Amino acid sequence: MSSRPTAFVNVRLVDPASGYDGPGALVIAEGVIADVSHGGDAGPLSPDIEIVDGRGAMLAPGLIDLRVKTGEPGTETKETLKSAALAAAAGGVTSIVVQPDTDPVIDEPSVVDFILRRARDIELVHVYPAGAATKGGKGQRMAEIGLMAEAGCLYVTDADRPIVDSKVLQRVLMYARAFDVLVAHRPTDPWLSAGAAATSGEFASRMGLPASPAIAEKIMLERDLALVELTGARLLVDQLTTAGAIESFRRGLAKGLPIVATTSINHLTFNEIDIGDYRTFCKVEPPLRSEDDRQAVIEAVASGLISVIVSAHAPAPAEDKRLPYDEAAPGAVGLQTLLPALLTFHHEGRIPLIDLIRAVTSAPADLLGLPAGRLAKGAPADLVLCDLNAPILIDADKLISKSKNSPFDGRRLQGKILRTVVDGRTVFSA
Repeated sequence: MSSRPTAFVNVRLVDPASGYDGPGALVIAEGVIADVSHGGDAGPLSPDIEIVDGRGAMLAPGLIDLRVKTGEPGTETKETLKSAALAAAAGGVTSIVVQPDTDPVIDEPSVVDFILRRARDIELVHVYPAGAATKGGKGQRMAEIGLMAEAGCLYVTDADRPIVDSKVLQRVLMYARAFDVLVAHRPTDPWLSAGAAATSGEFASRMGLPASPAIAEKIMLERDLALVELTGARLLVDQLTTAGAIESFRRGLAKGLPIVATTSINHLTFNEIDIGDYRTFCKVEPPLRSEDDRQAVIEAVASGLISVIVSAHAPAPAEDKRLPYDEAAPGAVGLQTLLPALLTFHHEGRIPLIDLIRAVTSAPADLLGLPAGRLAKGAPADLVLCDLNAPILIDADKLISKSKNSPFDGRRLQGKILRTVVDGRTVFSA
């Protein structure tokens, strides 16, 4: 892993924080960005500097993925922190926030400290924990939010489990507001979505799959927005995936509520038809939606309404996926495929490149108060060098994650990661 001063020359700098997308050069030294040159070269360089000729490739801030599941601690057969970090590095992701639904659940400061210590030992990408909002993630008693925030968790969430009891969520929001802690919550009505493997509609009916209506997302989101209005707490809406919920979110923003929404690369890319002949790799949570919903999500990202995109990385071993569709575990790995899949919308002309990169760099960095996510002098040297036009064929068996459950398996994408740099160290090189 190189830590020499390095100059990236002949690159296309894409820096959403400054609004710059154009030719330039960048120099890193001692773990930070030492100089950025827009429109020209890096000027005279000392002979001990490593020169990387990008040949026109994109140099952008390293990606920040706010929603990553691992199996450590508890179910390391799915994914370890190290295997997740290796997959992230190979995908140009330099910071990940791991979800708290591990075993034990990340619901107290000692488990937060364990995650942070393991990440330091691995010394690859930045790994941050999210803390559970309630004890055990069971939605009944509030967890030690203040102490976990002090220990280093970036936000609190019960991950895939919605907090059904409105009084409990109200307490979580009020307590989190006192510590200025962000609360993330998955909007889904648990009774309408119980046992569902797909989204209600003609396709699910033909396939004979247990399904939940798309309105289950809107119903719970309306409740959450009312509680945000009552408490004034900051809310991260965890994966908006339906047109109805997007409209509710739009109204909440118009009211001035302190809310931010994410969506996943899966819901941007796939719709319910991609389940095909019961492809369990396409069984995710929330379930894939209709094409109308997918187009609404794309438009919400293009307009900036949805400001953050996540991989929703959720590893599941083969024995949990090779089951009848309604019995198979939900989830898909996504750390290595996040950037090339995002670039599809750039190549199709749907969303400007700088806006796509913003949704996985400066937007999540600003939301969580991280210094990364920008190409600025003195900023952490967390970078990704990517050949935007290089074709790649996704082969799930060759992914670095311990689990291989990728819905992109067999898909041709454009965008090859050439190098990933974290704190000035090269942690991945093609």
